[in-house]
Amino acid sequence: MGQERKRIVVTGIGVLSPVGLSKEELKASLYQGKSGAAPITYFDTNGFSTRFACELKGFKAEDYMDTKSSSRMDPFSQYAVIAAEQALKDSCLDLSSIDPARIGVVHGSGTGGMTIHDAQMRVFLERGPRRISPFFIPMLIPDIAAGQISMRNKLMGPNYATASACATSLHAIIDAWMLLQLDMADYMVCGGSEAAITPMSVGGFNAARALSTRNDDPETASRPYDRDRDGFVMGEGAGSLILETLESAQSRGAKIYGELAGVGASADAHHLTAPHPEGAGALNAMKSALAQAGITPEAIDYVNTHGTATPLGDLAELKALSKLFGDHAKKISISSTKSMTGHLLGAAGVVESIACLLALESQVVPPTINIENLDPEVDLDVTPNTPTERKIDYVLNNGFGFGGHNATLIFKKI
Repeated sequence: MGQERKRIVVTGIGVLSPVGLSKEELKASLYQGKSGAAPITYFDTNGFSTRFACELKGFKAEDYMDTKSSSRMDPFSQYAVIAAEQALKDSCLDLSSIDPARIGVVHGSGTGGMTIHDAQMRVFLERGPRRISPFFIPMLIPDIAAGQISMRNKLMGPNYATASACATSLHAIIDAWMLLQLDMADYMVCGGSEAAITPMSVGGFNAARALSTRNDDPETASRPYDRDRDGFVMGEGAGSLILETLESAQSRGAKIYGELAGVGASADAHHLTAPHPEGAGALNAMKSALAQAGITPEAIDYVNTHGTATPLGDLAELKALSKLFGDHAKKISISSTKSMTGHLLGAAGVVESIACLLALESQVVPPTINIENLDPEVDLDVTPNTPTERKIDYVLNNGFGFGGHNATLIFKKI
């Protein structure tokens, strides 16, 4: 970059997940091995191949905002705003004392407003185009969540969305890191949100044969690395991080969850939906993150994998890990927290980054639950079913999206 690299740290966390509506609830659920999967309540699933998902439990928008505001936001925007405001509160930033032009927002979504999309599509089919809501487009577009966060909190710095399918929120965090490095902001709110448990989304993923159909036992359906895995379980929610420089955080006495030490991104250039069979793109993203962090592979203690419980994806990522880490791969703890939260699509990366930061804080690796018969091709420690205490100084988080988008973050304990 032609200038001294800034050390960027995380000083605020906000999260709404299927296993907890705060970082404290999420942490407790992860270490209890709690599944968020249950029958879908949002619509009639008769005729669908998959009839369950990981919905937010106990969520009511009116607990967080007035009715007028919530009625003009798709749930994905509601989730984004709430997670961001949790993170801002957690960071203890005094917004009144900060130039609003120096606080930015990069917040992404893989699909945007799918709830309003499905609802207005029905309006169009049943009542015609003149009855479509004037709020349809402003509620639909993926960037509107970042806009809502900025408007509600008067944040006037860089503001936009990322969209790279299931790598979306990791790319949002990477962009926030780069904006701080370029001195385009002093503080960044970054993350992602998703609310895609809708008829069209579930039906579409069913058509792509991507979802588990274990309807008789939803809680055990998300089973990364198990021999009998049959696809991912859709989840929803949001996560948000506050990033700032280490110097800034120390000067104001902020709590520091960890340093964002390295970032990496790549493309598979291989297939619309299938990963590269040897994990080539994933390997390149991880190498890039290690180089940015200035560390060797042997420094990594824990990897939170993309681990969606698809037959091809799980093994491709493990192949990449084995190639990157060599003999050290056997010494690393690996887990997929999607086994508990489900797959939050565009919000997956940030929620899993939060899981990584909580692991740094507690020095405990969350488990991969629902492993009953370990796939014989899995020869690494995937932390089956129970959490593991260990020394954790560096964690690596992977996220991959349809289209061959790959992103990797490395967090360091301060």
